[in-house]
Amino acid sequence: MQRLKPVCSLAFAASLVFAVVLSASPNTNGQDKTKANTDTADVVIYGGTSAGVAAAIQVSRMGRSVILIEPGKHIGGLTAGGLGFTDSGDKKVIGGIAREFYRRIHKHYESPEAWVFEKATAHGRFRPNEDAMWTFEPKVAEALFHEMLTEAKVTLVMTEQLNRATGVKLHGSLIESITMESGRTFRGAQFIDGTYEGDLMAAAGVRYTVGREANSLHNETLNGNQVKANTHNHRFVKNVDPYVKQGEPSSGLLPGIEADGPGVDGTGDHRVQAYCFRMCMSNVPENSVPFPKPDNYDENRYELLFRNFEAGDLRFPLSPDMMPNGKTDTNNNSAFSTDYLGGNYKYPDASYAERAAIIRDHEDYQKGLMWSLANHPRVPESIRKEMSKWGLPKDEFVNNGNWPHQLYIREARRMVSDYVVSELDCRRVRIAEDSVGLGSYNMDSHNVRRFVTAEGFVQNEGDIQVSPGGPYLISYRSIIPSKDQISNLAVPAALSSTHIAFGSIRMEPVFMILGQSAATAAVLAIESKVALQSLPYAKLRERMLKDGQVLDLPPTAHKKVVTSKASLPGIVMDDTDAELTGVWTHSASTGGYVGHDYIHDADVEKGMKTARWTLKAPTSGEFDLRISYSQNPNRATNVPVRITAGDTTRTVTVNQQKTPAVDGLFQKVETLKLKAGEVVEVVVSNEGTNGHVIADAVQLLQVK
Repeated sequence: MQRLKPVCSLAFAASLVFAVVLSASPNTNGQDKTKANTDTADVVIYGGTSAGVAAAIQVSRMGRSVILIEPGKHIGGLTAGGLGFTDSGDKKVIGGIAREFYRRIHKHYESPEAWVFEKATAHGRFRPNEDAMWTFEPKVAEALFHEMLTEAKVTLVMTEQLNRATGVKLHGSLIESITMESGRTFRGAQFIDGTYEGDLMAAAGVRYTVGREANSLHNETLNGNQVKANTHNHRFVKNVDPYVKQGEPSSGLLPGIEADGPGVDGTGDHRVQAYCFRMCMSNVPENSVPFPKPDNYDENRYELLFRNFEAGDLRFPLSPDMMPNGKTDTNNNSAFSTDYLGGNYKYPDASYAERAAIIRDHEDYQKGLMWSLANHPRVPESIRKEMSKWGLPKDEFVNNGNWPHQLYIREARRMVSDYVVSELDCRRVRIAEDSVGLGSYNMDSHNVRRFVTAEGFVQNEGDIQVSPGGPYLISYRSIIPSKDQISNLAVPAALSSTHIAFGSIRMEPVFMILGQSAATAAVLAIESKVALQSLPYAKLRERMLKDGQVLDLPPTAHKKVVTSKASLPGIVMDDTDAELTGVWTHSASTGGYVGHDYIHDADVEKGMKTARWTLKAPTSGEFDLRISYSQNPNRATNVPVRITAGDTTRTVTVNQQKTPAVDGLFQKVETLKLKAGEVVEVVVSNEGTNGHVIADAVQLLQVK
């Protein structure tokens, strides 16, 4: 999956950069150029996503000529394509052009004329006293992007697709020009790949990967196959038969179910987290049209949905977050929803024609799902009644049948450079010294597949939603290729990151931040006549700060020291070793835990959640049995811990509002006399508890 290009020295590359700069046009801001001049600029950006738009604006504001090439008909990527409920994390770390965009969103909605179908006071996410707004209509986002590009006098070229086979002309480690499938060529001193797919990066021969790495590769815990950790809501909570004829394996599996079985946790694979359309719906009758039924509708695609309802799972299988004017940003929810599991594995490296077919397949799947939810007789009446409130908005995506023009490419190719951002960065176990922006959102992977459990039922796999515990730094080296690769290309969207770290980075505000940083580096490299890899970070940092970027951790966010199982005496088992029932939530917000985080019951569904560990005495003797939890005032004071050793079972109650007595980490719950090989079972439950229940680790330590 990784590709290499010949090595060229950075000194030679720098001289070539300077040569290209001398031939590039001065900044005429896109006005009164001949066609030949229009196709030459200091910086050429391929991909009009939010990252590409922010990069283009920054280049122009720094006084350099820029061409922004968008292969499609719309700019702004997901921000203008339906993702109006901004996944922002800690908003304080969003600065620069990204912050400016969300401020412009706020300014737009300050006008009474913006509120056509509701009043501003009725929309809970418009707050007059705040400087920015984080929810918006797709058409507003796209219009504001165009407005910002026009103000910056950026040359925008639409509907030009890169010739990915032969369209990148190299001279040593430099890109000299890129040619489109139409034959149109663009020449520049610096290039930026703003695509979600990393198409320019890949065509230039830069190393990249697709899929999930094994946990062992980067010392992670949340990467690779994740059967055991998948305890969240986006899974089957009822037993649903996976076979075409129920109870008959010989009849074959229903569509979308893989025959591989659960597999081994933590192992890497080719799978990519599921895509969907972030659908904009409307609950305003005069601005709604019914969900269309695809011409090739096949109800067999939704047999799992029907069976899941019939098994008793009556959760509404959509997550419609409200935008202004009665519209939504609609996301996946529950066991069977808008995420099309397994339909995207070939997408990252697919040809344009193959991608178009995959996108059409996703559109048919999701349109068929929506029609089914609204109309099919096997859908419960309660669901159909809820669906009757919704339709597609008449005034959005008007040139595409009111359907989003952008498929949510949650991940595709990811560059492999000299710095691979990993789970260690997200958790601040490792802190980059060359920050070009901050992330803070959950490490969030949607499911990647469906399989058949050992019990013979269908289950989803791949869903991970773990907070990093605050903001973290993203390295400059992760948005540029390795030193032995291309020296005048920045990659702010398909950056160098592991699958699980990318699940946090891939938020639209972060892409804007990294796009601006990439553009700043490109211009400074031109001015300094150096390769991107040789640009002094101090110079880059100075300019980024001048332009309002946030580059440093908040004072409360410190580097974390991980207390590993291996560093502790006795037998220690973490929450990742526990057998869980019910839906537990990972967290690292309160210190004092073993490993990278702990799990809690979210103070809901009392009596339905347990964490079970099984330990074995290594020798005969007396042992202290301890449990670990992170103390906090919102914890339960009456957590039942059931201990079974031999024929004896007893329950001890633990007050998790009190700091654990052993190093603030472990609380002794029992002293046991055990024989060598004797098994001890420990079960933490949330039955009858009066607050959050924490399950972190257990320790069996010999004392005599």
